[in-house]
Amino acid sequence: MPRRRPVLNLQSMTDVFVVGGGPSGLAAAIAARQKGFAVTVADGAAPPIEKPCGEGMMPETITALHDLGITIRPSDGVSFRGICFAQRDARVAGDFPSGAGVGMRRTALHERLVVRAEDCGVKLLWRRPVVAIGAGHVELASGRIPARWIIGADGQGSRVRRWSGIATKQIRRRYAARRHYRVQPWSSYVEIHWSTHAQAYVTPVAPDEVCIVIISGRARHASFDQSLNEFPAIREKIAFAKTTSRERGAVTSMHTLRNVQRGNVALVGDASGGVDAITGEGIRLGLRQASVLADSLVAGNLRQYEREHRALAERPSRMAHLMLWLDRNPRLRTRVIRVLQGKPELFARTLALHVGYGSARDILLTGVRLGWRLLAA
Repeated sequence: MPRRRPVLNLQSMTDVFVVGGGPSGLAAAIAARQKGFAVTVADGAAPPIEKPCGEGMMPETITALHDLGITIRPSDGVSFRGICFAQRDARVAGDFPSGAGVGMRRTALHERLVVRAEDCGVKLLWRRPVVAIGAGHVELASGRIPARWIIGADGQGSRVRRWSGIATKQIRRRYAARRHYRVQPWSSYVEIHWSTHAQAYVTPVAPDEVCIVIISGRARHASFDQSLNEFPAIREKIAFAKTTSRERGAVTSMHTLRNVQRGNVALVGDASGGVDAITGEGIRLGLRQASVLADSLVAGNLRQYEREHRALAERPSRMAHLMLWLDRNPRLRTRVIRVLQGKPELFARTLALHVGYGSARDILLTGVRLGWRLLAA
């Protein structure tokens, strides 16, 4: 007869077991702990967990962190006023309607989440990968831990998603590379630069450091050495700057999931489907999903979580499709940026809608105004 895996003595039973200790997993653990659940997190890596990203957090993200008991101040990184779109022949910038965002290293954010989780009483199992899940337990290499709820927060290639039988459809895959440069930030905005084959995101993360991410639909165009030639304005600013991190690559993709829960399993963050990195919404979505998931656990109703998860994703998904459409249509993109450059208040209104300030009527009116301007251009 096969030998049964021993039950770990680490904890005889946990209410909530989170697979994955990245930002979304830790947020889910903190939110559940705030509701009084016993929570365990396991991850095969050790903190701080790194992931290439733009490292800019918009005001709504700062608010979501505050709701989890984490205060982010401008001094923790560098504050930025809003977003700037730029290409060779046009440029427009807009301020956030509700205060500044903050750029800070991803590793620094992760460390803050780890400290908060520890303070809340979350049990953290680092370098302990989960190898399987069952109906009411998770399997580690060293044994089994019973769990009432299992949360998959293990990224785009989620094994929890696969183990639980939740189907996924990949919408679009893109490639990214990130570097940090020792140079004084030259803008008080997060800049999104467009070229023929790629976009470049520039985020101030320290008084003497910027984060640059290049992203493209083709891997070869996400190479810094090749793509920087398409961004002369950026290349000039960093011409003599020292790199302060090794280049890290990543694959980003948009997924559509029919379900984000099944039985006693729920997915959060990239494991639950994501929006393209061009929106800058990944962290915020994971944090907000964590909060509504915790409410659903209290109600004992994961279908409630699924409904709210879908509602949270609607706005950033719409924006992602719009931005990628502009990426595929450079002539129209140039016209749009030029129109917004001439009417910066229209760009400010569009940015406000993107970060959640405005109704369906506001979205319609802004779209009509932009369309009218394009026709008149």
